[in-house]
Formats: sequence, C-alpha cells, structure tokens
Amino acid sequence: MAAWWTLFSVLLWEFHWAMCREVTLPPGPLYRVAGFPLSLPCAVRGYEGSRTQDFEWYVYREDADTMQIGVVSTRDREFPYAPFQKRVQSGEVRVERDSGDKARLVIQRLSLDDQGRYECYTPSTDARYQGSYSDSVAVKVIPDTLLITHTRVLTGQPLPEGAGLELTCAASVQSVQHTHVSLTFGVRGSTGSGSAGHNLREIISMDRELRVVPGSAYERRTRDGEIGLEKRTGEAGRDLYVLKMSALEPGDSGAYYCEAEQWILDPSGQWERIAQRTMELGNLSVQPLAGTLTVAVEPAGEVSLQPGSPLSLACQVTGAGWGNRSALLVQWMRRGPAGGVEVEVARMDPDGVVSWGDDASRGGGGSMEKEAEGRFSLRRFAAHPVDAGTYRCAVSVYAGRPTPRASSPATITQRSEGVRLSLRTKDVGVSAAVKMPHQVFPKRGSTVILLCNVSVVTTSPTQVEVQWLQKKVEPDGKDDTPPQEIKASLLATLTYDGMARIYNNGSDLSVDRISASTYRLRIFSAREDDQGHYLCQAEVWAQDPHGRWYNTGARAESSTVRVYLFARAIDLLLIPLVIGVSSALFVGVFVIATVTCCFMKRLAKQRSRIRK
Repeated sequence: MAAWWTLFSVLLWEFHWAMCREVTLPPGPLYRVAGFPLSLPCAVRGYEGSRTQDFEWYVYREDADTMQIGVVSTRDREFPYAPFQKRVQSGEVRVERDSGDKARLVIQRLSLDDQGRYECYTPSTDARYQGSYSDSVAVKVIPDTLLITHTRVLTGQPLPEGAGLELTCAASVQSVQHTHVSLTFGVRGSTGSGSAGHNLREIISMDRELRVVPGSAYERRTRDGEIGLEKRTGEAGRDLYVLKMSALEPGDSGAYYCEAEQWILDPSGQWERIAQRTMELGNLSVQPLAGTLTVAVEPAGEVSLQPGSPLSLACQVTGAGWGNRSALLVQWMRRGPAGGVEVEVARMDPDGVVSWGDDASRGGGGSMEKEAEGRFSLRRFAAHPVDAGTYRCAVSVYAGRPTPRASSPATITQRSEGVRLSLRTKDVGVSAAVKMPHQVFPKRGSTVILLCNVSVVTTSPTQVEVQWLQKKVEPDGKDDTPPQEIKASLLATLTYDGMARIYNNGSDLSVDRISASTYRLRIFSAREDDQGHYLCQAEVWAQDPHGRWYNTGARAESSTVRVYLFARAIDLLLIPLVIGVSSALFVGVFVIATVTCCFMKRLAKQRSRIRK
C-alpha cells in the first residue's frame, strides 16, 4: 500500500509541476551589434487565468548588476525608467506580441550602454503563486565593424544590349566573435521608368555558407552561365565579391546596389543576422538592339546585268555590339520576279560555316564571305535569269553570346531593304505543238507515239528542254472535266544537253529527238491507265559568254491531245467465246442429268418386277 501511495504522490507532483507557470527566453549570451536591432522573444506557459498575459522587461547593467531598471511593460505606460522613457515614447523601444502568451522586446537601435542582463517578468494571474515568473538572458553589445566598399560606380551612361558588366564589392568584419558574412547584388526599378526604389530584384547572392544563390528572376541566366558571382581575397584581409553579367538585357536597367550582412550562431543553434549594410553602385541603362541595329544591302535599289555577268552584293551590319561578344547568323534571301515564296540562297552560321539553300543556289557557282567586321558578301560567278528577283539580307544577333547553342533563340532578327536583280536577256520566242501521227485508232497493247514540234526564234545559239505531261481521265473514258482543269503529272524529260529522264508511272516509256525541231514520246504496250490528255512543254536554254548554259526563262506549253485506246480484235471475240462455252457446258450438264435420271427410274422398275 505504501508503494502505491508513493507512486501516486510522484505522479501528482509531476502533474502539479507541469501546471506551474514557466517563462522562457532564448539561451545566452546573445551577441548583437551596436546600431542594429535587438529582438528578444519571451514566452509563458502553464499559467491560469486570461490567455492574454502581460509582460514586463527589466535590464541589469554590468556596471550595476544588482540595480533593476525598468525598460517597458505591456500594462503600465509609466513603467519605463528615465533612461528608456523617451525611447519608449518614440517607439524605438517597444513590445511586439506574437500571440497572447508570446511577446518580444524590440530595441530598434542598440547602443553600447544597452549591454546587460535582460529579464522578462510576467505578473501572476494564478490562484496560487507557483512556478517561475521570469527568465533572463545576457546581451552583449559589440561594436559595428562591418565595412563594405566598391571599386566602380555606374554613371548611367547607356550600354548596348548584350554588353558585359562586372561589379566588385569588398566586405570585411573585425570581430572577436566568430561571425559569417553574406553578400547580395541587386537592382531597384528601371532608370527609364522613373521607378527607382521600387520593383526590388535580387540578382545573385553568396550566403553565409558560401553558397551561390540566384534571384528568382535570374535562375535561368545563372544556370546558362550568363550571370555569376565569385569570391576573391583582396587587400587588408577584405573579401572581394565580383558580379559578372555576360549579356545585359534591356530589363537589367536600374539602380544597382550590393548588400552585406553579418551573421552569428546563437547558443540556441539558430543563425541570426546582427548587422547589415548597403552600398549604392549607381544607375545602369541598357539600350535595346532594336534601337541601334541596322542592316543594309549594297548596292541598293536595282541591279541590271547581262546573263553570265558576275554578281556581287554586300550586307552591312552596324549597331550589333562588337568586340567578339555577339554572334551573328547572316542569311541571304531571294524572292522571284513574280513574287511567291522567299527562299534562302545562302547562310553563314555563328561559327562561320557557309551553307547553301535551294538546289539552284547550291549549283549556281558562287561564294559567301565575311569581308570585315559587320560586312558580309554574296557573289555569283555568272548570274543567269534563274537568279533574278529581290534579294534581302537577314541578320540574327545573339547579344553577348559568342558561341550560342543550336537551341538558343536569337536576341533580335532584322532584315534589310530589298535590292532587285534583273537580267537583260535577248528576245527569245518559242512555241510548241503536240500531235499523234499515223495512229488514228491506237489499241491496247500497241505502241503509242506522240510528237512535239518546237519552234524557237532567236539570234543566239539555243537548246530546248522538253517535258511530257499526262492528264488522266476516268477509267471508263468518260470525263466531263475540261482538260485544262485536270492536274498534270510529269512523265518524262529530255534535257537541253540530251539526257533522258523517265519518271516511272508503271508504263514503258522513251523520249528522244528525231529532228532539229521534233521530239518524240513512245509508250510501249499501252495500257488502259495510259489513256488521257497529253501535252508537252518547251524551255529554251542559251549560252553565256563563258560558255555556260542557262535557262532563259522562255517557255511554251502545247495544247493537249486525247489518247483513247480501242479494244483489239481478239478482245472482241473473247466475250462470245466465253458465252458460247458457258452455254455448251450448261446444256451438256442438263442433258446428262436428264438421261441419268430416266435410266435410274427404269432400272428401279426392272428390279421390282424380278422380286415379284
């Protein structure tokens, strides 16, 4: 029984102790810096009465450890002693509540005289006076030794988009206590919007653990290596922090600053910022490339040449920000004399590799070169009518990126005005006519022959290139669609230099030239799929002074001729033959079945008689 009574007494004592009032402050000593804030949180628990508790703060200075000085109270406005009365009235010293039973003493600007032991006392609201009603902690006030300097002040002079920026701040602390320093570079507002002091953005920082942390708006650029922060050792033991921005953007305009913070590890295990200092670095204005970049073609306006003459065009680029800091992608584009789609003639990549666009440009004979900084040339060794059209130079600038990745978007792309190239060709007249000789009624399986007669009128040597085309009709030969509205397919070509090109349509074809002006198409073993409307097209090629052949652009298209295949005699006899054989088989089967049936009936009757 005594053992049970002892256990009950112990549990009752523990419950009684748990219900006792307890006031707590952070463990000390706490080191804080003169001129900067002090914030001391105080909490009370295990109390009775109102959930909103009052707090009173006292300080015991080191030179008078037993002398209690009232600092501030939540219930008595007359509580502060003379050294704190004015500071409490001005709000420099105050109590801020976190909740009903949690409050903190705030001294906005510590002085060296504020050093001492601070006590947090909670007046009793309990039925019985039990527990602890106060707690204290030692606060050590150390001198402010955080220094921050810079090596360059921004003057506000505009820098072009894509230019590089390097800013250096030096920070140091002379303290007996072990403290850490962090440093942040940031920018406020934009010099062009008049919003300096607003829109605060942290660019990049190095925290107290020497970790580089980018601002939320600068994570991608930091990851891509466009923004970085380095720490170096400077003179007199100062740490140098260097901000590097390799490619400025228009949004980087604003008032720049660097901010150093001093941190200390409290006995509670929490890091506390005890000092902070900001240094203004001046204003920066970034001028967009759109306002400075110009792209022009030389010569301008119109260029007229004789076929075979050399062509030379130059693309002049200015205002892109030089110094090998910005890569360029330069393209030459051409649109034909009649308009239509613009095609790429040639391009020079940022790494200087030249590539040609369409087949005509690739095989035309020419070069693209970088003649000087910002000047790119396009040359044709011999210009021909196929080269005629409007030329433009398109320049894509990768501001601040000398070697952009293939997936990197260009900062800006700008196009020049167009220059028109025309070729003064000699007058060439051409006509074409197609016909079907000898075969008035071509039959299936026979060879169908079509002739194209071409007439060329010119004073210079020429060659003709002939193309054969087919416009198919319905398989039954009934087609009410006009021939000019039926889509044509290319069957074969006889080039100007005598090369035959057959485009397989399932038939056996051949093309040749049988006289000076007559070209022939033969369809061997013609099938039903070969029926349709046929026509020929003629293109005239001429020779330039260098002996090269070129397409003059003169062309003619013949009218169409209808090819209809008739049935052969054997095909006409096939149907009666099939019908006759089918009829004979049917009659034979019927007669045999009838005779067999009658014979079986007679045989059955004879058997029945014999049995009787």
